[in-house]
Amino acid sequence: MSNTVPCRKMFTDTLLEMARKDKNIVVVTSDARGSVTLGDFASELPGQFIEVGIAEQNAVGIGAGLASCGKNVFVCGPACFYVARSLEQVKVDVAYSHYPVRILGVSGGMSYGALGSTHHSLHDIAVLRTFPGMHIVLPADIYETRRLVMALMDYPHPVYIRVGRNAVPNVHDDDKIDFTIGKAIRLAKGKDLTIIGTGETVYHCLEASRKLSEHGIQAGVLDMHSLKPFDAEAVLQAADESGRIITVEEHSMFGGLGAAVAETLVQHHPVPVKILGVPDENAVAGTPLELFRHYSLDAEGIVKTALNWLRA
Repeated sequence: MSNTVPCRKMFTDTLLEMARKDKNIVVVTSDARGSVTLGDFASELPGQFIEVGIAEQNAVGIGAGLASCGKNVFVCGPACFYVARSLEQVKVDVAYSHYPVRILGVSGGMSYGALGSTHHSLHDIAVLRTFPGMHIVLPADIYETRRLVMALMDYPHPVYIRVGRNAVPNVHDDDKIDFTIGKAIRLAKGKDLTIIGTGETVYHCLEASRKLSEHGIQAGVLDMHSLKPFDAEAVLQAADESGRIITVEEHSMFGGLGAAVAETLVQHHPVPVKILGVPDENAVAGTPLELFRHYSLDAEGIVKTALNWLRA
């Protein structure tokens, strides 16, 4: 199913809907109301909106302070800055202090493709996984995004949410899905291999599964929207059922989804694993779809990887 609404807009639209009913919700942003589509929120609820200018460190610190006073805080801005420039504040003010601040990182991964590596966020999962108590969620489409916002309203942990910039095809038909932070969603069952994706790669994983069926290959698909807490049980079940795993992520090949899957399997159920992600290089410039194609993160690339592997 096609989609013309970016996940970032679904997030902020749902947040505005919730904030109209709950004056305790406060949004903090750093000169990013356009990037995060917060214009309507700022205009309608100025008393629940704080703009700090280009000062991400201050935004995180203010967010932590508001959370310490009992406010339901969402700090929003480009992912590339919140997981780099203000990383110490995320570590100390939010994670170490365990304040339930929700950090929405927009235009994550390679969404700013043409702007190059200064604006890519391909290390965020790897770094934030190491912060005790920090949770990480990458919704796959607008329906997961909406359910995530609702789940965050009374969620007691600090959370980093990464979404892209542009609209992406939907994985689900509506928001009547069984969405729980920390629990993977099985989109397809297969006996030959399992493809595990997160965020915007999930659609490509599902398309790859459909294309592989034309070759007589049954490929299961897991939507691992939560990187922390991590659904190890779902990974082990997939390994038991299919015997091979391919992970697909818009992230460095080091320390992200592939690493989390491999760490789980090597300790409990070793099976062959292939990790698709961005190698040890500064990502090339281009549109997000061009970059997905270049790094074999699109459906065609996943299919080629799977066929070469299974036929070797």
